[in-house]
Amino acid sequence: MKQEDIQALNDKVRRESTFVGRLREEMHQIIVGQEYLVDRLLVGLLADGHVLLEGVPGLAKTLSVSTLAKGIQASFKRIQFTPDLLPADLIGTQIYNPKDSSFSVKKGPIFANLILADEINRAPSKVQSALLEAMQERQVTIGEETFKLPAPFLVLATQNPIEQEGTYPLPEAQVDRFMLKLRVNYPNKKEELEILKRMAKVEKKLEVQPVITPEQILGARKIVDEIYLDEKLEAYIVDLVMASREPAAYKVDAKGHIEYGASPRATIYLTLAAKAYAFLQGRGYVTPQDIKKIGLDVLRHRIIVTYEAEADNITSEDVVNKIFDTVVVP
Repeated sequence: MKQEDIQALNDKVRRESTFVGRLREEMHQIIVGQEYLVDRLLVGLLADGHVLLEGVPGLAKTLSVSTLAKGIQASFKRIQFTPDLLPADLIGTQIYNPKDSSFSVKKGPIFANLILADEINRAPSKVQSALLEAMQERQVTIGEETFKLPAPFLVLATQNPIEQEGTYPLPEAQVDRFMLKLRVNYPNKKEELEILKRMAKVEKKLEVQPVITPEQILGARKIVDEIYLDEKLEAYIVDLVMASREPAAYKVDAKGHIEYGASPRATIYLTLAAKAYAFLQGRGYVTPQDIKKIGLDVLRHRIIVTYEAEADNITSEDVVNKIFDTVVVP
């Protein structure tokens, strides 16, 4: 791409991404700190990718998602996943009408723009399967009919890493459908003090003003697709993913640590997430730093470590960091 074309694209992105700053401001009226979480939610929204949030209770995971929905004037549904949840509770069911011996469809809560799947790992496999079709195909099947889900459609799921009683480990196929897996951490002392001042009230009057419509989000996604990615960076992304499968070929010190490397979906999602991250910065092109910033969130749940690695307290995050440290940046 010519220099003047990149400059024109840069100017276009700068113009079209002005809503990002306003949306961040609105969200930060309610969400204290958590810049990492807010930015990654916006990346998922702009790159059309589902997000899995992992963190202990009380870190504003649910609040962040509902606040985002208000900021983009989107329909929002929170579904509490429990061991007795049925697929029909999620996608809807057919209701028999005895008057004319016919069936009518009652749609479930999945028919919304933003779905918060709270404690997703508490639901049994049949519910996970129903959610999997919605996440991948953007449609659900009720009886013999197939219904398209609204656009944009985003599943933001939470899971609690410390309480494993009564939970079902998410199938690898489903975990791979999430573009990003985020680790949400505790706020620092200054942020905790701000939370106290802002939230320690019986009556909280915190309102979020809508900044953008779902239609405008779909328009922004088209611009994200246009963001320039140099051929060298395309090769860099492929090298990162290949290094998770063949670490020795890339001189990555991970012998005996990787059971399974990242799938081709990782290559696609890392590219899309890097473009969306560049858009958030108001840039029309991707830099190696964009790929590094977002790479851990795209890859941490796609690399499965061996029992030997677990025995040595080596996590998938450690492996991803080794890959980023070793693979040469163009």
